[in-house]
Amino acid sequence: MRGDSNTENGGAAASFAIPYTRYLRPDGTLEGELPAFAQDPRDLIPLYRMMALTRALDEKAVALQRTGRLGTYASSLGQEAVGIGVAAAMRADDVLIPSFREQSAQLWRGVTPTEILLYWGGDEQGSDFSGPRQDFPVCIPVATHVPHAAGVALAFLLRDEPRVAVCVTGDGGTSKGDFYEAINIAGVWNLPAVFIVNNNQWAISVPRSQQTAAETLAQKAIAAGIPGEQVDGNDVIAVREAAERAIARARDGEGPGLIEAVTYRLSDHTTADDARRYREDAEVSARWKDEPLSRLRRYLVDKGVWTKEDEEALLTESSQTVDQAADEYLATPAGAVTDMFDFLYAELPTDLLAQRQAASQTEGGGDG
Repeated sequence: MRGDSNTENGGAAASFAIPYTRYLRPDGTLEGELPAFAQDPRDLIPLYRMMALTRALDEKAVALQRTGRLGTYASSLGQEAVGIGVAAAMRADDVLIPSFREQSAQLWRGVTPTEILLYWGGDEQGSDFSGPRQDFPVCIPVATHVPHAAGVALAFLLRDEPRVAVCVTGDGGTSKGDFYEAINIAGVWNLPAVFIVNNNQWAISVPRSQQTAAETLAQKAIAAGIPGEQVDGNDVIAVREAAERAIARARDGEGPGLIEAVTYRLSDHTTADDARRYREDAEVSARWKDEPLSRLRRYLVDKGVWTKEDEEALLTESSQTVDQAADEYLATPAGAVTDMFDFLYAELPTDLLAQRQAASQTEGGGDG
């Protein structure tokens, strides 16, 4: 016989709701009252400028890859607002633990376009950030970095440091055990961590509908006992406002949170993918109306703080910046093949030492 789990609540043990936030509609009009940081539209211009730079860098990176001068690259086309909104909410001494599509967040936090190109070109110097020295490098394996974020947050807690670990993963990452284990322990230990889910609707070729039966990805926070909410991931204002609230809670000792940013991947998964094999062009075309740059630009133009001349100047400036970064990247001498061995261990194990010697000889001599 099935009994009531909680008779005082009429048989319901608990109930939950997932809030959804949006301030800027796709047509650039407002929905609700803006948060304090967005009251003056001129204060949103830096967010727009960095999103535009991210898109310009993406275009250059894809062009470099198509001409054999860059490795496989993961574009963030249509998802720029997620990274910018999250990074703008962070303090300099917080730590970003990114997946592989957070170029906009990295740029905002001080990673240079040259460093981003170096990384995707296979040069680990690209992970030696000149800006945010303690931010983590790009993580390619899906969701394996989410437990790392819990570990970073635990270190902050043990050191009594008012810092927050901010982790970004994709919708596919929420289907991995790494994700569940990380948010579970973050909840148990009340860690200062914020988990951002960039829900771009596709885990490579697997649509969101085939990844999980959950109505939202934000509700996965419920099982971990932490707050979960959903925002319009194409609205940089909504992303930043939600991230600011979650980060402030975590910093004040109120525990972790999860934010699902609903957006759409307008590009292929990476330059090694052809998304036309598994989704219709018409679907992608229809989602262009939601993309984040056009909606914020319309709002700024409507408020009289952005002009055609401003736009043309920004496009020129962004193009020049990424062209210079590409020149610097292409002019950077390639590292020695032995570099892959020299920075793994304080003392190289015997089996790897033999491999290093073989690699050195293959390269044409070297120090053996």
